[in-house]
Amino acid sequence: MRASPSARERAILLTPAADRARRKEFESLAASAGAEVVGAVTAALRRPDPRTLIRSGKLEELKQLCLLACPAIVVVDFPLSPSQERNLQTALDCPIVNRASLILDIFAMRARSSEGKLQVELAQLRHLATRLVGGWTHLERQKGGIGLRGPGETQLETDRRLVAQRIRRLEAQLSRVMARRRRERTRRRRSGAIVVSLAGYTNVGKSTLFNRLAGARVTARDRPFDTLDPTIRRISLPNGQVVLLSDTVGFIRDLPPELVAAFHSTLEEITSADLILHVIDASLPDQMERIDEVERVLKEIGASGRSMLRVFNKADIIPDGLRADDSVGSAARVSALTGAGVDELLARVAQRLSAGRLRRTIRLDAGQGRLRALLYRRGRVLRERLLPGGGWTLDLEMTRRAYEKLASREDIGTA
Repeated sequence: MRASPSARERAILLTPAADRARRKEFESLAASAGAEVVGAVTAALRRPDPRTLIRSGKLEELKQLCLLACPAIVVVDFPLSPSQERNLQTALDCPIVNRASLILDIFAMRARSSEGKLQVELAQLRHLATRLVGGWTHLERQKGGIGLRGPGETQLETDRRLVAQRIRRLEAQLSRVMARRRRERTRRRRSGAIVVSLAGYTNVGKSTLFNRLAGARVTARDRPFDTLDPTIRRISLPNGQVVLLSDTVGFIRDLPPELVAAFHSTLEEITSADLILHVIDASLPDQMERIDEVERVLKEIGASGRSMLRVFNKADIIPDGLRADDSVGSAARVSALTGAGVDELLARVAQRLSAGRLRRTIRLDAGQGRLRALLYRRGRVLRERLLPGGGWTLDLEMTRRAYEKLASREDIGTA
């Protein structure tokens, strides 16, 4: 049985009737997966049919469209149970692809690194494991007792066992990746590094903004889920502070839970950030729904308590794009494409990070040169003065966590 579309397959879409923005987004997803949309049917689904999801009238409309357009697949933007998927496929005589499978297929196309491929394969297998039943319905157990069982049960159990074994191997491999990432984050915390992470809905310009802020050349295309692997670069803020900026995978409505689980090690880059920049496409009419969806996922992965700044991007294509908007409070407005508003954004980032930092005046003896170098690496030295008898006084700014950890191990004297 098919799970997802390949390049340029003719597709008919079955989408919700009331949500025009969601329909447009779903068409974009289908196109990104390589489908050629040749027709669409909308349905309200106030009372979904337990057998085929849609009622007989809509089912007949979809059948007639399939006869006329001869699609290779029907792509459904509704939650489908395995039995509904099978029944709908039988009724239409056409493979059915649900929203989760479509998103998984796009992730599989975008995965480049070995870690990304492992994460996508694990998510696909977890999704497949819930839909194996019925894959061999023509060989199901025959009615009767001992000696009257068909080969279907054997094949189905074999498939389940093989999928379960592969899932366990992938989970073991990814657990090693997660352990490595945690060690890297621990090293960053010990060094006092400050991390600022970009998060947001897919295709809002996060990678373009990342390139603008970091002077990087990360691939940025106008398509969903172009970035899967986290990328980290050093950037300098207007106050001279150096921080780490990370770019991560984007979110979307109804993101399959298998993907959230498989990409947990990647998403932990967001949960461990000192500041999250929630990038929003300011040009879209449904931006508040997207904001709610992103913040729901952030809460789900444990990042809702982190310090956050909303960044409304694409201000170059909306009227008065850089003017303040009382409805969004202290949000920043930028154009990642032109660079407008980026300086103001960096100033706000510096202000936010400084708000949670301590300022101390430290006195060091002449023999504490190693500690002086350490303070320069882990904090921001605002001013340094040489003492007449040797040594220094440093006006220092650093995070409370880094200062308390350093003070517990080193002989730091305050002036």
